[in-house]
Amino acid sequence: MDISPILVIGATGKTGARVADRLEAKGHAVRRGTRHAEIPFDWDNAQSWAPALAGVAKAYVTYFPDLAFPGAVEKVAEFCALAKTSGLEHLVLLSGRGEHHAQEGEAVVRASGIDFTLVRSAWFAQNFSEGYLHDPILGGVLPMPGGDVVEPIIDVEDIADVVVAALTEDGHRGALYEVTGPRLVSFAEMAAALSEAIGRPVQHVPISFEDFHANVAASGGDFVADVFTAIARETLDGRNAHLADGVMQALGRPPRDFTDYARNAAAAGAWNAAA
Repeated sequence: MDISPILVIGATGKTGARVADRLEAKGHAVRRGTRHAEIPFDWDNAQSWAPALAGVAKAYVTYFPDLAFPGAVEKVAEFCALAKTSGLEHLVLLSGRGEHHAQEGEAVVRASGIDFTLVRSAWFAQNFSEGYLHDPILGGVLPMPGGDVVEPIIDVEDIADVVVAALTEDGHRGALYEVTGPRLVSFAEMAAALSEAIGRPVQHVPISFEDFHANVAASGGDFVADVFTAIARETLDGRNAHLADGVMQALGRPPRDFTDYARNAAAAGAWNAAA
């Protein structure tokens, strides 16, 4: 086992926290790349990158809040150039399915000269329990644009398993894993599964992209709302309404179903009123 630490950028995020915990449970040294870590990492402070990369051979890279944010791809390119000169040997990038900015980020990694694995993900199930949709779900509504579009929503636990396999096992370098759940699900069907799991009604409320923008802006500001609304407009047009087999390719097993995610999250107290 390598004794050098594995850098996990975004180690407090939905995927990063799970990846870091799994790596440590397997006995790997982990350098948690966050702003407040002992050796901090901050995408907005390029001076923090070299110390975070020092002595690191492998890294899991996520860009918060999204690769679609202005300047994100350029920062990833700058980071990759530094990582190459720092001796990084293998980089696993989290990318977004159907997002052209994310695929620009993938291209940067492919051209970096560093061995890579690309994990191109569908929409996160955990957005309902750990993200900006938690409070609406707690209030009994699922307000989403996109009408009757179906999405192969994925459990973040599967993403973490794929990333850990890519970082710790042979045979994953140069791979692109497009990861989705096992079936296509509409937002109305997601609401029904959440209702059953939580034991209280959750109603899908179709909204316009303008209303979606207003909802996000109320909690995250106009700049964040502009980007997330642009992503929603781009990806909730049916382009992602098909399955991919990245989880099976990487792990040799099928992905978890949304109903199992909903039951597990409810049992863990994700939507308890006091949470």
